[in-house]
Amino acid sequence: MRVIVVGAGLGGLTLAHGLCRAGIDVVVYERDSELGRPQGVSLHVDDRGASALRTCLPPAHVAMAEATMGGPREQTLTLSEVDGKLAVVGAQPSDGMAGRARPGRQVHRPLLRAVLLTELDDVVRFGAQFTRFEQRAGGTVRAWFADGSVDTADVLVGADGIGSAVRRQYLPHVRVIDTGRRMLMGATPLRAVVDIGLPELIGDSPASMRTRDTMMVLGVLRFTESPIAARRQWLPTLRSSAVAEIEDYVMWALPTTQERLGSVTAWRRANELTVDLPSALRPVVAAAWPDVTVALRIGMIPPMQAWPASRVTVIGDAIHLAPGFGGNLAMRDAHRLCEALIEADSGRVGLLDAIGSYEDTMRRDSFPAPVKAGA
Repeated sequence: MRVIVVGAGLGGLTLAHGLCRAGIDVVVYERDSELGRPQGVSLHVDDRGASALRTCLPPAHVAMAEATMGGPREQTLTLSEVDGKLAVVGAQPSDGMAGRARPGRQVHRPLLRAVLLTELDDVVRFGAQFTRFEQRAGGTVRAWFADGSVDTADVLVGADGIGSAVRRQYLPHVRVIDTGRRMLMGATPLRAVVDIGLPELIGDSPASMRTRDTMMVLGVLRFTESPIAARRQWLPTLRSSAVAEIEDYVMWALPTTQERLGSVTAWRRANELTVDLPSALRPVVAAAWPDVTVALRIGMIPPMQAWPASRVTVIGDAIHLAPGFGGNLAMRDAHRLCEALIEADSGRVGLLDAIGSYEDTMRRDSFPAPVKAGA
């Protein structure tokens, strides 16, 4: 079996590792450079993402990823200003119920992606923009790219995110709706804000605070092991630049709208939005790294009718959007699709049956009210 994956994000790379470990020929095409595009600096990895990493990645990669996560996050705190000081005034369990986050650990997203790229030099091809595909009579899929190159495989997987070119051709009826909401996200060196007492106050737990029309979400990432030492011990093949300048930091996010975002830089708008917050929190944004502050668009994909399984399929944000934990769902999709393709490659189940089973499960778990074919 040969598999083409379009997109070298968390889902696509997790899938590639799993297939490689199973001896299945796989190639990943990514339109961007190795550095990728801005997607936020931090990610909360819960049991869905962690299970996918442990199953699909080689042991050394898993050890590196886990060694550089933050501490356990088992509750979400609510902050307020009491007598002029920040204080914890509430806590909810991270139990995955009623829309709450699941327990997990915070990771540095660029480092996790660098770990996923490690030892895939012969698999991932950067600067390769997918343009179209064709399912051929002989039971293969042919894919074309902007540079004129063509490739053929038994399966084509769209792991190319919210703007998926694979989905646009394969499932043109699936719509991405811009909600008008935006998320300003950034990170601040922990050393720059130690004086405000935030790290001691919230520990490893995520926290939020609302004042009038402004809400801020925060989380402290203190690496369990020094990334440099972890690389030396667990994954020396990881490029050294991936850990060279990493330090503990505070991740923060400010929900806003496109109208409030305006045309100024993300870092400048974030500073303007914090004027209503307690003075103790303003330095968190003021001292942030401007170059990692990004404004992310919040979209949604409504439930869709089921489609007949074929040799083309999709994972992650290419088919379902989940702001805040989409990375976990993308890695879970990769895990499940990998297992389905391994079953098909072994001959224990037909290829289309395997893909169809993966898609049925994905639709059921990703949409609260899935629409059945013919409804």
